Amino acid sequence: MAPKLERFTSPGKGNGLRATGRIRKGEPVYSAEPLACCVSNKAARQVCHHCFTRCESLLRCSQCKMARYCDTTCQKRAWSGHKRECKCLRSLLPRIPTDSVRLAARIIFTLLTPSQRSSEELYTLEEHESHLSSMSPQKREGLSQLAAMLQLYLQQEVPNLTQEMTLVIPPSCQEPLSLIAKVTCNCFTISDGELQEIGVGLYPSLSLLNHDCRPNCVMVFEGTKLHLRAVQDISPKEELTISYIETVSLTVDRQRQLEEQYHFTCHCQRCDSQDMDGLMLSGDEAAWRPMKEALPRLGELQAEFDWQAVLEGCSSLLLPDGGAVPDENLYKLRVTDLALDACVHLAHWEEALRYGEKTLPVYRQYYPDPHPVHGVQLMRVGKLHHYLGHIEETMDTFTQAYEIIKVTHGSAHPLTCDLRGKLEECRAELSQPSSSR
Repeated sequence: MAPKLERFTSPGKGNGLRATGRIRKGEPVYSAEPLACCVSNKAARQVCHHCFTRCESLLRCSQCKMARYCDTTCQKRAWSGHKRECKCLRSLLPRIPTDSVRLAARIIFTLLTPSQRSSEELYTLEEHESHLSSMSPQKREGLSQLAAMLQLYLQQEVPNLTQEMTLVIPPSCQEPLSLIAKVTCNCFTISDGELQEIGVGLYPSLSLLNHDCRPNCVMVFEGTKLHLRAVQDISPKEELTISYIETVSLTVDRQRQLEEQYHFTCHCQRCDSQDMDGLMLSGDEAAWRPMKEALPRLGELQAEFDWQAVLEGCSSLLLPDGGAVPDENLYKLRVTDLALDACVHLAHWEEALRYGEKTLPVYRQYYPDPHPVHGVQLMRVGKLHHYLGHIEETMDTFTQAYEIIKVTHGSAHPLTCDLRGKLEECRAELSQPSSSR
């Protein structure tokens, strides 16, 4: 049992985690390695499949052609876990199974290797909720297709899947459909230091954490290790909460996503008050509606890495509004963020900085400090200032970012260490005579 938290029955929510003593803002609460994890398909070419580090150049597995590693050391260390997956991947080529199917298979491989199983979990795989009974027929049909794919994926390596699962897997997880349902309802998105998705993993004990749209804890990753940290002071017996979703959305959209993906209706204070909805929809609707309607197509262009088309689309929406849509408008913020990403990828640094600076006051409003998303955005803008030689502005922006990141990530996290190094570099540059800068 972890010393700072305990399992309990949360009123109206079922299982939950609460503090066993006082927890201060910025304090680490719990750390966990995954029962199983995998790099997501969309990051498969950029991230090492063993250590989950982003690399420009990766070694590819010569057999399955999918797994990639930053060096031979990672490749050798990964082989004991990858060898079964490798055979399964080869059997399906050129098809690639979904992240959920690959994660479910890795869970099975882990459970078939008893020495890898942990006995110290607060919450076991058997106890995980699947929510099958509350799913719509369409959702259940989609999961049935994934379960069928799981059986097909494993047929070369685990031909008697149901029989072998009966020997090692808890009864409530033995059916492929049940296992897939548990995975989709309880897995976590693994992100890199700048909060970009790189994988998925199952962390059994931390699946006990309940959602709040203004949580008192955040989760950050260091490779595949998950760290739970407090971002508010937490009293003894107070429930620990995290956010399951991106919270800068309208109340109706947040509630719809939570109902569709996690099968509950959120009644947190923020949802019941709908306190930010008016600000998110501020401005002339006739002016911001084209932004809202354009976002799906802009997202598709982003997924296709067509950054020039993304920038052109964003510019055509942002230039003509003439102040009719304030920067705080949700859809304008999303278009501005897309424009910033496009400019960075196209190396349009000054234009990227203009877009980035527009977002900072809005991020400050929508992500109450300390929030990792605000901290990372400050870092992005600080890097642009630094690249353009604006050392004083860089120092100010990095200092703001550091005050947030040291709370949300901790002083030893690689992102915090990197930011501390950048601050020291800026101080050294500022101390130089102006003529040498």
